[in-house]
Amino acid sequence: MVSAQMNLIRNCVGLIGNFIALCLFLSPTPTFISIVKKKSVEQYSPIPYLATLINCLVWVLYGLPMVHPKSTLVVTINGTGILIEVVFITIFFVYCRVPKQRLVIAIVITIQAIFMGVLSLLVFTLQHTTTKRTMSVGLVCCVFNVMMYASPLSVMKMVIKTKSVEFMPFWLSLAGFLNAGVWTIYAVIPFDPYIAVPNGIGCVFGLAQLILYGAYYKSTKRIMAERKQQSGSIGVVALSRAVANTEAEKIENLNQQRNEV
Repeated sequence: MVSAQMNLIRNCVGLIGNFIALCLFLSPTPTFISIVKKKSVEQYSPIPYLATLINCLVWVLYGLPMVHPKSTLVVTINGTGILIEVVFITIFFVYCRVPKQRLVIAIVITIQAIFMGVLSLLVFTLQHTTTKRTMSVGLVCCVFNVMMYASPLSVMKMVIKTKSVEFMPFWLSLAGFLNAGVWTIYAVIPFDPYIAVPNGIGCVFGLAQLILYGAYYKSTKRIMAERKQQSGSIGVVALSRAVANTEAEKIENLNQQRNEV
C-alpha cells in the first residue's frame, strides 16, 4: 500500500517535472523570435542549447526500458527536448554571421552524434543487465546534466563584467531553477542518485543566475536606456549634418549661377 502511494506521488511529481522541463526547453523561444526578426544572433551563445541537446540525448538512452525500466516520463520529456533543441540550434546556425562559430557548432554536433553511437554500442554489447547499464549511463547522465546547468556560467561571467543581464534570458534561468528543484524531489521518491545529484547542483546554479538577475536588473535598464539615447543623439547629429550639407550645396549652386550671369 505504501509502495503504491509512493509510486503515485512519484508519477505526479514526474508529470509536474515534465511540464516544467517543457517550459525550460521552450523558454528561449522569445530569444529566437528576436533572432529571426533581427536576422542576427548578436551576443547570444549557442553553448546552452548544445549542452541541453547532449543532455537530452543521454537521458533518453538512460530512460529506455532495456537500460533503466519504468522511466517513461524521463524518455518522453527528453525526447521532446531533443526536437526543440534541434530547431533552436538550426535557427542559431542560419542566423550566425561568424563562419568560425558555425564551424564550431557543426563540429560539436558531429562529436555528440559519434559519442552517442559509441556509448549505445558499448552499453548494449558489453553490459547485459539493467543494473550495470543504469550505473554506466547514469554516471554519464550526471556529467552532462551538470554541464547543461553549468553552461550559462560563461554568460554569468559576461553579466558580472558588463553589469547587464541583457543576454541572460530571465525565463530560461527561472525555468532551469524550477526544473532542477522538481526533478530533485522526483529523484528521492525513491532515491535515484543519478537524477538527484546533478539536479541538486542545478538548483544551486539556477539560484545563482536568479540572484545575478536581481542584482543587475536596474543597471541593465539604465544601460539600455543610455544606449537608446545615444543612438537617438547620433541620428539627430547625422540629420543636422545632412541638412547643413544640403544648404551649403544650394548656396554654392546659387553663387555659381550668379557668376555665370
